[in-house]
This record gives sequence, structure tokens and C-alpha cells, in this order.
Amino acid sequence: MNIPEERLALIANRFAELEARLASGQLEGEAFVAASRDYAELEPVARVAADVRAMRAEIAELSAMADDPEMKALADEELAELRQRLPEAEHQLQIAMLPRDAADARPAMLEIRAGTGGDEAALFAADLYRMYERYAAEQGWKVEPISMNASDIGGFKEIVANVSGNGVFAKLKFESGVHRVQRVPVTESGGRIHTSAATVAVLPEPTEVDVQIDPGDLRIDIYRSSGAGGQHVNTTDSAVRITHIPSGIVVAMQDERSQHRNRDKAMQVLRTRLYEKMRDEAHGAEAEARKAMVGSGDRSERIRTYNFPQGRVTDHRIGLTLHKLDEVLAGHGLTELIDALIAEDQAKRLAALGD
Repeated sequence: MNIPEERLALIANRFAELEARLASGQLEGEAFVAASRDYAELEPVARVAADVRAMRAEIAELSAMADDPEMKALADEELAELRQRLPEAEHQLQIAMLPRDAADARPAMLEIRAGTGGDEAALFAADLYRMYERYAAEQGWKVEPISMNASDIGGFKEIVANVSGNGVFAKLKFESGVHRVQRVPVTESGGRIHTSAATVAVLPEPTEVDVQIDPGDLRIDIYRSSGAGGQHVNTTDSAVRITHIPSGIVVAMQDERSQHRNRDKAMQVLRTRLYEKMRDEAHGAEAEARKAMVGSGDRSERIRTYNFPQGRVTDHRIGLTLHKLDEVLAGHGLTELIDALIAEDQAKRLAALGD
């Protein structure tokens, strides 16, 4: 798909206009925030578009020089190099111009739940959480646990955390689904390989402006905390359960000593789940198209297998197998998987535009 020069000129003009408006010092409040957001979104597109325009202009200039016998040899050499580089630059521009998910730049809520496999599934859920923690640290992100339900032998039956930083949801959104592990559990004395699973959900976090909740739609129950948690548990009514009556979504939180803190955390989780529900409903008409993309976000979809005896990780959506299980679980190896998933998604979306 060859992008016309007129389209590139429009991008350059729009970017110059935004630069001038921001530099004028005349924008304030919401107008400044909106212009800054538009500038940040357009900047990577404008940068690649400028490279493409410069290459095209140079090719035209060198092609004219090639008519001069004295300059032909030099011009031909530079032309060959530019003509080799231009298609890749145009491909990068096509990717930069793909419609963006409005949630890509958002922080995300990471939810990991042990599935089939009992204690071994809970241990695997903890392994996945540590993998994402390490990956996040490499990206310069911050991970803050919101709630957790620990198992008796050091795993997690469930853990929910907030991941904040630059472009969190864009990179983690393909992690939603069922993750399967094949290994000999620490609790297995006979050395047999077991298969267990954990479910991962990655939800973009909204702001209070994105999701406005009517207090009249909430039923809030206060009760006494139970389970592991230290001396304070079972001494005060600090646990909070919030029911959003119109949607039926229920969130319970009891990790904090403070009822106020538990309520704040429960509202954070509720707002995120309502935002995801709104996104799902908005994308309803595109459901079939989304299924064709990498990672539909269906939490029942088995997306990846971690095979310990063979030291391999296989992502079933793109048929990619890496024989570097330790590196993936250490976080840095996850980059290769996530980059491959993003590239596949981009390729499918580009192909869909050409249909």
C-alpha cells in the first residue's frame, strides 16, 4: 500500500500546527491536555512520515542527477541504497498509521487466578506473577499488588495488581488467556509430569472521567475479615463488598486493616471491570474481526504452554516455540514473545486494510 504524498503532507501540516499551538503558550487546562495528547499520538507517525518524504525527495533528485554522465555512477550507488531502505520505511509508516486502541497507553490491572491443578496451579500462578514483575521492572514500570489470596505452600489462588508506566496495556494485552504448565510438582514423589493451568486477565485501567459510577447503583456491605493476614484479622469490620446493581459485578476486598483503604481498592477494581464491560459492548459489532486478530482476550482460550522437562515455551496463537523457558520466566525472555505477538497483530491488521 503506497501512501500518497498528499497524505504525508497532511500529516506534516497537522503536526506543525500542533507544535505551534503548544509553543504559543496560549493553551490552558483541558485544551492544553487535549493538544498534548494529540501531539504525543501523532509524533511517531509524523517522524516516520518525514523520513519517507525525505527518502522519496532524495530518490527523485538522484534520479535527475543520473542523466549527467559524470554523476551517474555516484547517483546510481546512492539510489540503490535508498530504494532498498524505502520499502521498510514505508512499511513502518503503515504500522504507525494503524488505528490505535485508545487504551494502549493506559496502566493495566493484572489478574492471575489458579486454575486446574490445586496447589501446583497456585504455585504456577505465583511463577507467572513473578515473571510479569520482572518483565515490568525491565520496562521501567511499577507493579503494586491490590489483593492476593495465598495458598498454604507459597502460591497464589488469586492475585490482582496494578501495573503502571508507559504503554503498559499495549504490551500486556495479549497475555490474557489460559497459561498451561507441564512439570513435575514439588508435591509429587513419583516424578510424574502433571499439567496445571492459571488464568491471566489484563484489563486497561480507566480514570474516574471514563467511568462515572452513580453511588445509588451500589450496595456496600461491611463485614469482618477472615483468613490469613496477621493479628488484626477477625478483630474489626474492615472487609468491604461492593455490588454494582445494574451490571451485577461484585468486588470484595479485605487485604487492608482500613475499611477506607479496602473500599478504595474495591472501587478501583470495580471501575476497571465496568470499563472492560463498556469496551466489550462497544466492540460487539467487531467481535468476529477481533477473533481473527492475535489474542481475542478470551480468558478461556489456551494461549501458551510452559514445558519444564523440555525447557520450552510455546505460544499456540502464533505457533512460536522458544527453548528458553528460564529466560522467559526471568522476564527478559518474555520480550521476544510479546514483540512477536505485536508484530503478528500488526501484520493481520495491515492485511485486513488491504482486503
